[in-house]
Amino acid sequence: MEDVYRQLKKDNQIKKFCYYGFLKNLRFFEPYLYIYLLQVVQLNLFQIGILLSLRELTTYLFEIPSGVFADQYGKKNELVLCFVFYIVSFFLFYVGSQYLIIIFAMFFFGLGEAFRSGTHKAMIYSYLEQKGYFKYKTFVYGRTRSYSLIGSSLSAFIAIFLIIQFPRIRTIFLFSIIPYLVDFLLILSYPSSLNESLETKFSLKKLILFSIKQFKNMFSHSMLKKIILSSSLFDSIFKILKDYIQPILSNLILVSGIYVIESINAETQLKIILGVIYGVIYIFSAGVSRNIYRLNQWWPSDQLMDITFEIFGIIFFVLALAIKTRLMFVVIVFYLLLYLLKDGRRPLVVDVFGDYMKRDERATVMSIESQIRSLLMVILAPIFGFIAHRFSIAVLFFLIGVFILVFNRFLKVKDKL
Repeated sequence: MEDVYRQLKKDNQIKKFCYYGFLKNLRFFEPYLYIYLLQVVQLNLFQIGILLSLRELTTYLFEIPSGVFADQYGKKNELVLCFVFYIVSFFLFYVGSQYLIIIFAMFFFGLGEAFRSGTHKAMIYSYLEQKGYFKYKTFVYGRTRSYSLIGSSLSAFIAIFLIIQFPRIRTIFLFSIIPYLVDFLLILSYPSSLNESLETKFSLKKLILFSIKQFKNMFSHSMLKKIILSSSLFDSIFKILKDYIQPILSNLILVSGIYVIESINAETQLKIILGVIYGVIYIFSAGVSRNIYRLNQWWPSDQLMDITFEIFGIIFFVLALAIKTRLMFVVIVFYLLLYLLKDGRRPLVVDVFGDYMKRDERATVMSIESQIRSLLMVILAPIFGFIAHRFSIAVLFFLIGVFILVFNRFLKVKDKL
């Protein structure tokens, strides 16, 4: 088996899959997005929640059609289009100073997410099947995801340099366009065999009818329904709250005056600390994603899905207490654990999905999962933002911890832990 793993590591197309994820995650703005929206655009957490909701509503509306588009008209064609949407979004963030422009930026970002989600994973599945490597999908996906996380880590460290050299935060959106242009060219170099289009002539009516049919098929399968709901709920909560560390640390450093380095002014210190935190988080996450498949020696992936959801809820309880008592180090450590849990769980989810999906519906299934996640974010993001703005982030995290531990009772993929 070790010989197969070595062979997979040397495969040129799998290397391209890895480079795709690396470049895709060079989003230099990520450690500072909330700071940009809070301080430059001067929004509050509720308004940011509305923005996230609008972005996810866009993803929701286009998710299944985009997945069916990929299955019917070509996965490679769809990915090329998604990078056009991302580049337009980054440019609008760069020029935007008003709420309306940021709304349009979020709209195009949502389009990019809708046209990207699930499609590249489906291409990986297809390639592994073509080469007879499908049974090693957890290893391959974990490896490609580790490259994505390495990209995120490097992105965070580069962002520190950019934010210090170019104090106007909006400049980092312009720099983020560069790796996306390179990724656009990389996708064009993928073999035509991965396009797998079933139709050569586009039909909107056929696209809509096929979307409805596939959606009904997915939710007639009880186990697949559970997997979709478990994955979507976990990811939606994480995506909404993953960057709350920015306002949390902003409050601790700029408002409460809790310093790590006394000789550096508070604003610069916040930027450096955020960049370092994101960089370190993704380094560890890459290691977890690359090696999570080893846990399958002791537990199946479906059981690990349930266990990680339980831990997810416990982490929010600890974070609520740490924020309330202003324990900055504990907040940082448990936010690290939050990311490790998310990036370790995703390869497990992909593995479980692979065991239940039919070959000709993979991009559609993954898009349905992403669509349900988007719908949950549309609903939850403004609610979370309102609670955080009206009460506090600590109260929000406590309530989420309770919600997760209760709701997971009904979403267990494995009947017995």
